[in-house]
Parts: sequence; C-alpha cells; structure tokens
Amino acid sequence: MNFKAISNISKSAGLRGFSTSIYAKMAQEAAPKATNMKKFKIYRWNPENPTEKPRMQEYDVDLTGMAPMILDALLKIKNEIDPTLTFRRSCREGICGSCAMSVQGENCLACTTRIPEGASEVKIYPLPHMYVVKDLVPDLTYFYKQYASIEPWLQRKDPSPANTENLQSHEDRLKLDGLYECILCACCSTSCPSYWWNQDQYLGPAVLMQAYRWMADTRDQMGPERRAKFMNHMNVYRCHQIMNCAKTCPKGLNPGEAIAKLKLLMESD
Repeated sequence: MNFKAISNISKSAGLRGFSTSIYAKMAQEAAPKATNMKKFKIYRWNPENPTEKPRMQEYDVDLTGMAPMILDALLKIKNEIDPTLTFRRSCREGICGSCAMSVQGENCLACTTRIPEGASEVKIYPLPHMYVVKDLVPDLTYFYKQYASIEPWLQRKDPSPANTENLQSHEDRLKLDGLYECILCACCSTSCPSYWWNQDQYLGPAVLMQAYRWMADTRDQMGPERRAKFMNHMNVYRCHQIMNCAKTCPKGLNPGEAIAKLKLLMESD
C-alpha cells in the first residue's frame, strides 16, 4: 500500500469519526527510510595464500542507527558483509590496546576513534612498518620481546620481609603518573621514524617509556644496572624528539618526555 492510498484511507476514516493517528503512523512507517552510507577502504592480505597480493577492498556501510566508532563499522562489516575480514579487538574500552590500527593515516585505537563525518571515504590499514599476520593484524612478537628485555617488574637488592609491603610516599607515587597508564598498543612506536628504520636495535617510545617508569619508581633498587644496559648509541639515543609518539598516543601520554628524562638519568651516572 503506497502513501497516497494510506492518506485516502485516513481521510475517509476521519469522515466516519475514527481517529486518524493510526493511519498517520502507518504512512510514516511506509515511507522509505533515509540511509547514511559511508565507503570504507580496508587493507586486505592473507600471506597464507601465495597468489593473493595486498589490496584495498571497498565496503559500503549504512551507518544508520549504528554506534559511531571505527570498531563498530568493522564489526558490522564482519558480521553482515564479509566474515573473512580479520582484525584484533577485545575490551572496546580503550584499555587493552588490541584494536590499534591506522585510520586516515593516523595510528589510533579503533574502539575510541569516531568515524569521520566529513570524509567521503575512510581508509584503514594495519599499524605501519610492521609485519602483517593477516589483514589488519600486525605481528607484535618483536615489540613484546623488546618490552620483556627491559625486565618490567619491581626489582630489589634487599627484598622486604615476608608479608610486608614496599611502601612509598604520596609524592613519589605521583612521579609515576603519565607512565604506568601505557597499554602497549604500539601506536607510538609504529609512528616513530627512528623505530621504522632501526627497529632491530632501537627500543622505541613505548618500551623506553616503560624502562623509565621502573627507573623512576622509588621502590626499585636496580636503577644503575638498568641504565647500564642502555649505554650505547642505539637503544636510547636514536630518539630525536620528533614527538610523533605524543601526538598519536590514545591515552594522551608523552613518551618523548619520558625518554628525555631517561637520557638525563643516564648522563648523571
């Protein structure tokens, strides 16, 4: 039944004394619903298929009634359009860092990045300068190996007695703000040109900020030993304060500042 027919029924019903509201509702439901289409161009590559080359695949997505984040669009594509699309995600709250990727040329978390309203199309790539496992999934094996190399845990020469805490003052605790919040998403490291070209030796912003986090912790007693491992021209001194790391960090942290403080500590030894 078209809108004109419903209107005629509504008028005749009104002449007979019936309420026309139900017919107005029918007319509204019968009218075509507006759509909000957005084109997504997504990097696709499956290294397990030797005949397949990396490519950009296009998807037209109706954003009507959908949540506004990039991850919501990716989930809709995977659930309703293409189940073969592969990407990482977990918490959807900007805490786990697993959905880190490059959107419109900027590293970010898909779960906390809004779909750009003005752009006619949205381009999505995996984190840059990393090996790709599949589609939007980067291989972070070496990144986590570098993180493990700094021994990211509290170390003491004289362990506290059993069943006691390693206490610190409120002021000393505040020194860790802006450091411990790092979620190791690798957005900062993969935005750093020095890390792109020297990844085999330079530890990168994320790992170096965590290295400083443990040196700045007053409960840790292995500061000199930790810094001795960095006494070369590559591990730390490849940082040239370009500050891409601070611009792209989804948690608003400043790895470049932490690295500068780490350099000052090393120079004071």
